[in-house]
Amino acid sequence: MSAGAYLVYGEGIDPGVAERVGRAAAAIEADPPNWLRDWIPSYDRIFVEYDPRASDCASLARWARGLSQVTGARRARLVELPTRYGGLDLPEVARQSGLTPEEVVRLHAGKEYRVYAVGFTPGFPFMAEVPEPLRLPRKPTPRPRVPAHAVGIAGRQTGVYPQESPGGWNLIGRTLVRVYDPGRERPFLLEPGDRVRFVPEQGEPPPAPERVELLSAAGPPRLRVLKPGLLTLPLDAGRFRAGRYGLARSGPLDAGAFRTANRLLGNAPDAPALELNLSGPLLEALAPLTVALATRDARGRVRAETRTLAAGETLDLSAPLAGPRGYLAVPGGLALSRFMGSSSPDLKGSVGRSLAPGDRLHLAAGTSGLRRPRRWTGPARAGRGPVPTLRLLPGPQASAEALAALTRAPFRVGSADRMGLRLLGPSVPGGELLSEGVPLGAVQVPPGGSPMLLLADRGTIGGYAKPAVLHPADLDRAGQLREGDRVRFVLAGSEPYCVLEL
Repeated sequence: MSAGAYLVYGEGIDPGVAERVGRAAAAIEADPPNWLRDWIPSYDRIFVEYDPRASDCASLARWARGLSQVTGARRARLVELPTRYGGLDLPEVARQSGLTPEEVVRLHAGKEYRVYAVGFTPGFPFMAEVPEPLRLPRKPTPRPRVPAHAVGIAGRQTGVYPQESPGGWNLIGRTLVRVYDPGRERPFLLEPGDRVRFVPEQGEPPPAPERVELLSAAGPPRLRVLKPGLLTLPLDAGRFRAGRYGLARSGPLDAGAFRTANRLLGNAPDAPALELNLSGPLLEALAPLTVALATRDARGRVRAETRTLAAGETLDLSAPLAGPRGYLAVPGGLALSRFMGSSSPDLKGSVGRSLAPGDRLHLAAGTSGLRRPRRWTGPARAGRGPVPTLRLLPGPQASAEALAALTRAPFRVGSADRMGLRLLGPSVPGGELLSEGVPLGAVQVPPGGSPMLLLADRGTIGGYAKPAVLHPADLDRAGQLREGDRVRFVLAGSEPYCVLEL
């Protein structure tokens, strides 16, 4: 379970404020305390995620004041980004700004920008300041797909989408180089403090980078994938302390069920396992093997049991699960490689992948494949019924009007994936703000008024209002919602979100 807070060093886009943010971020990186789960710098603040059992808002304030004593800053570089301008939203940007497309390009490319933060998706650079005539608001509703390498503007900001992803910025071109490539020795081309010039050129944007493979053959092979299922992901507990690069937390959407599957086999709670989505895989045992399967039923109860397979026996998990997601663990955990400290995939960041036919799954080296069969059933949670009820806490941009709208009537899940849930129902007051770190479980509301509940693969930085944050104990149940489900929210507290002025 985690809690979050904002360390605020000023207001707005200001080089002097950015220097303070940079010094504090460097101090954190040099000596992060054990209770710190993650830190995400942005323009004028740092979002920190911490273990609430080991710290609180008052303790954070004392710790944060000590960060300001650090001096020195990273030396900035000047980086030129060759860019093919044109297409996308360029004609509409020209129309709204009262300029010709050629004038838009001249203005955008004629400025040197500072990188203030990296986030949202891996390697996405947040830069400023865009010339005054080009300062257009984000789109009221984000696009579901922005092409890789697209150059966008939003208010005073400009940035580059490293990968295909959702996004609400106005797109005016595409870079001819990758700002992020997980296969490079240095995956991230840009870092906070760098200076950037966009150089108009002709050419074709590069293809997407090759995906980093996380499946490993380091231990004994025990399972062969005959059919992969809809989206079966090898993963561990998640990627911590990498949010400042824009890498997703990832990990299981239902961490409780994931830990239970591991517990039944005597594994460490974060041992790599498989996440099954809606319909699981068909697997063949290559040698005798005990597996544990954990799911969550309609009452919120985790159910898990172990089963021992003989060599050559198949395990068919293609039938729909009790909930959208289940977890299959093996003794000692799966043998997986690590990227930036974790074996979890970042699907938007070309790290890891879902299973494919013919894949072989190996156990961690030195692990026996057999365990004593066991069964486990957890307690049912109150409030689970035809319409699940999830608890909300006031968010960093809480307002009485937005909280009332969120709790007035049920919402329907319009779409669901690992990034989050798009909710259909009452319009909720929202809007734009300067991009900042985004808490896991944030309820984010763009100007259009349709809320989004952000989950494990959320963008780490965003620029929409967050009037509420899901209670951390309800994240697992939110991760079990699917398209078409209804959900009701209740307010579970009135304490304001921890924001520390420094």
